[in-house]
Amino acid sequence: MRIEIPYGDGKETVDVREENLGEIIHPKELPPIDDEKVLLDAIGSPVGGPTLQEFLKGAKDVLVIVNDATRPTPTGRVIKAILPLLQGLKTRYIVATGMHRAPTESEYVFIFGDVYQGIKSDVCAHDARTSETVFLGTSKRGTKLRLNRMVVDADRIIVISSVEPHYFAGYTGGRKSFLPGVAAYETIEQNHKLAMRIESQALRLNGNPVHEDMDEVVTALKDKRIFSIMTVLDKNHLICSASTGDLRRSFRTAAKKADDVFVVKLKKKADVVVAVTAFPYDIDLYQSQKALDNAKYAVRDGGIIILVSACRTGVGPDTFLNLLASANSPKDVLDKLNHTYKLGYHKAAKMAEIGLKGKMFAVTTLDPEIARKAHMVPVGSVQEAVDMAIGELGPRSRVTFMMDAVITVPKV
Repeated sequence: MRIEIPYGDGKETVDVREENLGEIIHPKELPPIDDEKVLLDAIGSPVGGPTLQEFLKGAKDVLVIVNDATRPTPTGRVIKAILPLLQGLKTRYIVATGMHRAPTESEYVFIFGDVYQGIKSDVCAHDARTSETVFLGTSKRGTKLRLNRMVVDADRIIVISSVEPHYFAGYTGGRKSFLPGVAAYETIEQNHKLAMRIESQALRLNGNPVHEDMDEVVTALKDKRIFSIMTVLDKNHLICSASTGDLRRSFRTAAKKADDVFVVKLKKKADVVVAVTAFPYDIDLYQSQKALDNAKYAVRDGGIIILVSACRTGVGPDTFLNLLASANSPKDVLDKLNHTYKLGYHKAAKMAEIGLKGKMFAVTTLDPEIARKAHMVPVGSVQEAVDMAIGELGPRSRVTFMMDAVITVPKV
């Protein structure tokens, strides 16, 4: 059977014999829907709190917090829908980069779409290291909560995000727009250290220390007027659901819908899993790691995961790679993490855990030496990687394809 796989700006094809083909996993196919109506209906019918129009009455100024280019959030479309309500109000827009770099000009266009040129002068990006921050208190787990001053000083705040499974925070969206989105580097580092805990995993909120720590920011901001717009996207990045109003309630509502879209039942674990990292998550190796983490639920112990990602801008924040490169084995990585932590090391820990479970192959545009430093086997094509894996594990090996592995969580 011939299978087409998205890769960078094009596609790769791979031939797999019927006896070797396991399952082909996509986010669920949903019936056609008027996604523009879904968005407008949600904005007009908030889950808790006033409508957006009522929320904005008497506003001195408005700060709109949006995701960066590593998320497919339809930010531009949402802003276009609410722009008439913002007319005459002093409105600024901040890109919640977290620890990521500021967007490039082309990425700003990707984020804001058609409205960018009209609001360009009012757009800025958060910088976790250099932006002025304000201390809001310390969480129960000891995280010093520092957020961008623009957020603390704003009269009204609108949060625009998308909700999908996240490999250690449970889900994206909601509170993540604040932490890590507009938090100080130290705050992000302290929070993300909690990702080393076993309870920090996809689809889990209750008892997840990362989520619960993030959620304390919402409590610290209890006196701020915040209007949340949470979207859930289908596999074509169209809005299939939206919830607005109260930040916590709209996020929880969206998370339930995200399960319906992104959690896919698996008949059985495979010997080989091809983890495809689709745009825009293929921006770098740092983001692409999330595909490996979801793929681990679909592969048997001793199996092989094949990461397929263009890694368009390279490695990304390289702290995790430096730690991986300094270790002789995945076990050595985890041993080192018993003694030290820096922001990004949680990523190395998650990859090392997979390395203990089986092997990782990498089909990327990265220098092969970089893949080796990450304890992955660099391979030139998907076809070659699949053939190598079957050759290593045996002619009866079953190969499962996860076509959007960053946001698809398989469950046996």
